[in-house]
Amino acid sequence: MQYRRAFSPGGCYFFTLVTKNRRNLFVNHVMIDVLRDAFRMVKLKRPFEIDAIVVLPDHIHCVWTLPKGDADFATRWRLIKTWVTKHCNADMRQTSDPEGGIWQHRYWEHLLRDATDYQYHVDYIHYNAVKHGLVSSPMDWPYSSFRRYVKAGLLPEDWGAEEVVFGNGIGHE
Repeated sequence: MQYRRAFSPGGCYFFTLVTKNRRNLFVNHVMIDVLRDAFRMVKLKRPFEIDAIVVLPDHIHCVWTLPKGDADFATRWRLIKTWVTKHCNADMRQTSDPEGGIWQHRYWEHLLRDATDYQYHVDYIHYNAVKHGLVSSPMDWPYSSFRRYVKAGLLPEDWGAEEVVFGNGIGHE
């Protein structure tokens, strides 16, 4: 089977990136800060918008919107993954692996089709820490765009705290 990616200039995409062997790398502020720096540095040279994000110990979900005329999310992810690998503690890298052993080689991407698809994936991102049993409410997970959505008045603080607010149809992690 040949794997093909969907490229749409100016598109909006849902991504899932997983650490190699599901290793819990993003469990402290040091690694979260390395990841933040990677996003910040790549966005300076290759702009994009992070519409929604959640960083869990062993994987990341996010929705990006690319600039008009630009469909090159692959280079952005390569640069982000490389930055994190180069700037993490050396003991986290596996020197026998040419890519450093931080990330799975591939990642999942999905071109969002419409407003319903977009909303479903943003909700999935914001509910993900609850889904994995890390917290009982999305508001309790600090490594998510959920609080930004609350501050902007797009979601109430208690959203997702009492019930699953959407289906469980995405199985990419």
